[in-house]
Amino acid sequence: MRKLILLLALPVFFVSCNNNGVKHNGNEDSGKKLAAVLDNYWEERMQLFPLEATAGGDNRYNDRLTITIAESFRDSLGRFYQKYLDSLTSLDSNTLTGNDLISYRLLKYEMQMGLEGLKHPSHYLPITQFWSFTLELPQLGSGTGNQPFKTVADYDNWLKRLSGFSAWVDTAIYNMRKGIAAGWVLPKPLVMKILPQLKSVVVKDDTTSIFYGPVKMMSDSFSAEEKQRLKVAYIQAIDSIVNPSYSKLYEFFEKEYLPKARTGSGIKEMPGGSDYYRYCIRYWTTTGLNADSIFSTGEREVARIESEMKKVKEAVGYKGDLQTFFKYLNEDRSLFPFTTAQAVIDSFWAIKKQEGPQLKKLFNETPKTQFTIRQTEAFRAASASAEYNQGSEDGTRPGIFYVPVIDPRKFNKVGMATLFLHEAIPGHHYQISLQQENKQLPKFRRFLWYGAYGEGWAHYCETLGKELGVYDDPYQYFGHLSDAMHRAIRLVVDVGMHEKGMTREEAIKYMMAHEQTTERDATAEIERYMATPGQALSYKIGQMAISGERAFYEQQLGQKFNIASFHDEVLKDGCVPLNILHEKLAEWAKRQQ
Repeated sequence: MRKLILLLALPVFFVSCNNNGVKHNGNEDSGKKLAAVLDNYWEERMQLFPLEATAGGDNRYNDRLTITIAESFRDSLGRFYQKYLDSLTSLDSNTLTGNDLISYRLLKYEMQMGLEGLKHPSHYLPITQFWSFTLELPQLGSGTGNQPFKTVADYDNWLKRLSGFSAWVDTAIYNMRKGIAAGWVLPKPLVMKILPQLKSVVVKDDTTSIFYGPVKMMSDSFSAEEKQRLKVAYIQAIDSIVNPSYSKLYEFFEKEYLPKARTGSGIKEMPGGSDYYRYCIRYWTTTGLNADSIFSTGEREVARIESEMKKVKEAVGYKGDLQTFFKYLNEDRSLFPFTTAQAVIDSFWAIKKQEGPQLKKLFNETPKTQFTIRQTEAFRAASASAEYNQGSEDGTRPGIFYVPVIDPRKFNKVGMATLFLHEAIPGHHYQISLQQENKQLPKFRRFLWYGAYGEGWAHYCETLGKELGVYDDPYQYFGHLSDAMHRAIRLVVDVGMHEKGMTREEAIKYMMAHEQTTERDATAEIERYMATPGQALSYKIGQMAISGERAFYEQQLGQKFNIASFHDEVLKDGCVPLNILHEKLAEWAKRQQ
């Protein structure tokens, strides 16, 4: 396992974290200068990205919407990145230690990766079926998302923010037309998924619109006059902004974009696509791994996990092969016990209760941020995966575990435990909440995200199921193996499609051959990877790094290894590239000895 960490080919990023990250004998002036740079960076970033501010609970810019896909914005962003990269040259990094040095390295890394990313015309693909502002906007405007709707000012802020959406749509269409000319277009199957998403937002009765949600939940403290004014304003906004904008996008996609959509699956077929994919690998894994090594790792993991699956199949007394066992798991009615969406949600709450007593043994530090579980909104459920939506920094908005339940009678209970460990507790909820709550970190690090660390941690948490007492049921443990297989398959099919010429259909077939899934679910997953090249690599790469570190130090430290202390060290400094995590844990191990 230790060799695996070394094979990750991490970029050089050495960090000294003497005495638990506390700065010693460093140049105090450099530390103060760095703190000022970091504060200025964060303040300027929040103005550039007001939606990020809202998501983090900073409500100063809730009325603003910057069009981040505009070429003029990208020019400004390039100057912003270069400005702060240059500002670091005035600092002597040799005098920085502990978290100051980590912060210096992280800001430099962020600025360099940001500048490199701007070399690729990703803004030509502003909308996908998996991630896009057209999906985020209804969540924000629903009254149950990140955008606050507590005061009259909150309601007016949203109207001002929403007023910029028409310009966003015009920019998106302009970009996509340039993308058509440049050969940067989405594959046809993805466009076919986008069309119903856009169509579902447009309604004939404004009071049934998701954007009318805040009107239905107005506070009793609002005067009758204010309520009436806001009701009229929201209906007008739906009529004049929401419905026309989504209709305009729908017509563009259907009549102009779809005929020009790609027939292939991977980004390699686009001009400069291979270079962009190499960037995506570095961005999402924070490593120097190449596509071939990731592909080979995926194939090895698929074989290893398949062997473990066969053991569980035999333990439950099933006589057929794995393929027929998958079929059995997908069809046996005893594994589909739900008749209502609420019953699905309640079952997840039961998992939380079951793991509760054991969490105290594995973690010393737990979040103060509240937690809840909600059903994914109907308009996006068909293309959505279960997901975690972070709480606000001030604790007023809880962390939310969203579960798409299209038909509760078709919701399979196998794998619910591992899903909860990943998306909810202790996965994303612990990691993100503890990071946001850590006032010892500069602001930009409290909201920083690296897929390999964040998704790697959540995937690692799936391996804690036996210790947390939620894998006693062999079918739940098989669900864990199925999820582990799912992440291993991602290494094969993501690289396969984007680098090796694997088709969408071949990727779907490969997934169905190696895990418990339906054709519908496999199709949705493969199309997700088509839309977000490299993102799916982060889970398995990060998990293998964290699991490898744990295995190594369990052996090295013996009786001195404490699992709660290990978890605390992994989490305490927030998201970092994998090589910095490696260095942090090496320093932690020295302190244990």
